[in-house]
Amino acid sequence: MRGHHFSLCASTDRWNANFALTCENTPVRFHKTFFAFLCFLLLGSTALVYGSDTKSAEMAGAVLYRDKGCGFCHGASLEGTKKAPVLAEIRKQKAMTNEKISTQILDGGTKMPPFRESLSDEEIQQLIAFLRAKNRPTPPPAAQQ
Repeated sequence: MRGHHFSLCASTDRWNANFALTCENTPVRFHKTFFAFLCFLLLGSTALVYGSDTKSAEMAGAVLYRDKGCGFCHGASLEGTKKAPVLAEIRKQKAMTNEKISTQILDGGTKMPPFRESLSDEEIQQLIAFLRAKNRPTPPPAAQQ
């Protein structure tokens, strides 16, 4: 194994001054293959993990939106009412970051009551996932009592 070590280096004579994974006595083809494999692993696992979790968080957020009564003020379809603003296009509003939405839910606002005591951090993230969803899920009908 002597002479084999990996290092991240910037070289003006290798790969057009880009950062490259180098290994002494190893062909450049290995580096490109190794790098491609790492990218595949990272991107593939990210899609698998976040894809399924995101959908379940969006559905959980839809159920919370219905069950916590958000629709009474913001409208059942997020269309807004005289009591509260439209939320249907909130995912397109760059100024409304996840942090701002979270703060609004936790602390309330001009007419909105605070929900700090009635929602967990996970539930707030689920509501944000629902509000940010491109194709918002429709929750199943509420259980009749």
